[in-house]
Amino acid sequence: VQLQASGGGLVQPGSSLRLSCAASGFTLDYYDIGWFRQTPGKEREAVSCISSSGGVTYYADSAKGRFTISRDNAKNTVYLQMNSMNAEDTAVYYCAADTREICDLWSTWGRPVGGFNDRWGQGTQVTVSS
Repeated sequence: VQLQASGGGLVQPGSSLRLSCAASGFTLDYYDIGWFRQTPGKEREAVSCISSSGGVTYYADSAKGRFTISRDNAKNTVYLQMNSMNAEDTAVYYCAADTREICDLWSTWGRPVGGFNDRWGQGTQVTVSS
């Protein structure tokens, strides 16, 4: 039973990358999914989330207009499409799952209130550099 983030890599500024968050051993159908990122010496940042139905999404200001979160429950996978990337996007990206309606809270409050507690995946490194 695990959650695994993948799809990271080294890209140039202005490029795009799609991260995947895949579940094995359990179904993501009933889970809100959040994407987070962290760089050494900095606090973990909430980037985006999507509700279990896919009907509610949230984006941090740093991600608005550039990132898109989506889910394909048939593939048991959530995606984070990142466009127009810049050096500030360099981080280890993690996905997390929770059966509570966390994303509704984030969307309502306009900020990441409440944490994802149920499952966390290992991260994937994203480096944006010329």
